[in-house]
Amino acid sequence: MSIEITNEVELHDEELQDANYQPPPEKTIEEIMAADQEDESLRRYKEILLGAAQAEKIVVDMNDQRKVLVKKLALVVDGRKDMELDLTGDLSQLKKQVFVIKEGVQYKVRIDFIVQREIVHGLKYVQKTYRLGVPVDKMTHMVGSYPPKKDIQCYVTPSEEAPSGIMARGTYSVASLFTDDDKHIHLKWDWTFEIKKDWE
Repeated sequence: MSIEITNEVELHDEELQDANYQPPPEKTIEEIMAADQEDESLRRYKEILLGAAQAEKIVVDMNDQRKVLVKKLALVVDGRKDMELDLTGDLSQLKKQVFVIKEGVQYKVRIDFIVQREIVHGLKYVQKTYRLGVPVDKMTHMVGSYPPKKDIQCYVTPSEEAPSGIMARGTYSVASLFTDDDKHIHLKWDWTFEIKKDWE
């Protein structure tokens, strides 16, 4: 994450997308399987892509109507145990759990989630970082499209470098959002990390 203090206005979501990009229309798994039945290779491809979801309605949590259940966020650093946030409980308590990151270290963000009920198109992870209330960084990662599956699926961001130097040290607040092409907000949460000279 290349964090720099900036006076620029926050980027709007539409500025982060290709102006010519049109998300595919929402379709149920039944509609997807019913289309193009005469194309044998396409039919086989869809069967492989959708797996068990074509044969049965996959619902992991009957009481949750969402298509995407976000379970966990983790900071992944080579040689260290993953630092994890449980996203299934009281999200208001997450800010109290501060991740300490050694300045200059390479790290990745991993998100664990379950897709149920229907296929989701164009999952996106959006993260806005603030210091002393001032926006200092925004990143959007295209996670992709996923069929329903009983198992946890995960997405790992490309490697980022934590800022370094005395001016970079301190506490940062982060607003995270898991959304998709259809503008469904699957989960929003806030969390905190602190850049220090060394691990503590």
